[in-house]
Amino acid sequence: MATHGAIRWGLLSTARINRLVLVGARDAVGVAIAAVASRDLERAQAYAREHDIRRVHGSYEALLADDEVDAVYISLPNSLHHLWTMRALDAGKHVLCEKPYSRHAAEVEEAFDAADAAGLVLSEAFMWRHHLQTRRLVELLPQIGELQTIRATFAFPLGDLTNVRMLPELDGGALMDVGCYCVNASRLLAGEPDRVYGEQVIGPSGVDVRYTGLLHFPSGVVAEFTSSFTFAHQGLEAIGTDGTIVIGDPWHAREPGFEVNGSRVEIERANSYRLQLENISAAIRGDAQVLLGRADALGQARTIAALYVAATESGRSETVG
Repeated sequence: MATHGAIRWGLLSTARINRLVLVGARDAVGVAIAAVASRDLERAQAYAREHDIRRVHGSYEALLADDEVDAVYISLPNSLHHLWTMRALDAGKHVLCEKPYSRHAAEVEEAFDAADAAGLVLSEAFMWRHHLQTRRLVELLPQIGELQTIRATFAFPLGDLTNVRMLPELDGGALMDVGCYCVNASRLLAGEPDRVYGEQVIGPSGVDVRYTGLLHFPSGVVAEFTSSFTFAHQGLEAIGTDGTIVIGDPWHAREPGFEVNGSRVEIERANSYRLQLENISAAIRGDAQVLLGRADALGQARTIAALYVAATESGRSETVG
């Protein structure tokens, strides 16, 4: 397996999110999209022609057996993340798995144990964490004094009940799909929560179409967030004893930049997916540390699990862990 030069990536599925990854890969240093797999060979062939991908496989198993693939990007539905990550690791492939990796902490531990034992890189794909805007947010956080409150929203309208995000058997739901970003941001700024509270609205397909949660941290910081498939809005606000940071486009950073205590901070434009692929590829070569590893994925899973428990037992908070 190649450990020098460009890391050869295989796409495990032809999911829509791949298009954003492919755009990022075009300008990425040390990254090559080498193969794509679908359970439908004709679909994989058409996809490969459209995106100029050389190697094509009519099954996921075939891609994992391809010696010309070093790493795989898994963009399957949530319920299949752990299964195919474990199979990829067993096949000796490094893995970048789309968020959220899992809502089960035991699965996260099992996957990272397997990756560590095999000397492989595994990471959860929160692309927003790789952007320069997020790095600058953390650097400037002390300017607002002692952090008190975090407010986060990620919502978009989704009416298609056949969409994978709407299917309970595929681990769909607003918290899993977009609320996980709000949880990730709150944990980035305040650490690991010790208590959570949540309320969810269940849609006709059986998943949460709106989830509102509170996270309490040992420091006394409280984060409040809403994720939803019923309206459109996004934002992130950090409130401290001496001021605030307000980000209007925290997750995609299409218009990067934010306000600190009323003053605008401009951020260089960058493709988050490119930065994510470059980080994982550099870590595979041994040239960098992976940005998001075991600790972050485990904290995510534990918090999301606690939030779902809290929402099913209205009126009580749930201890994390």
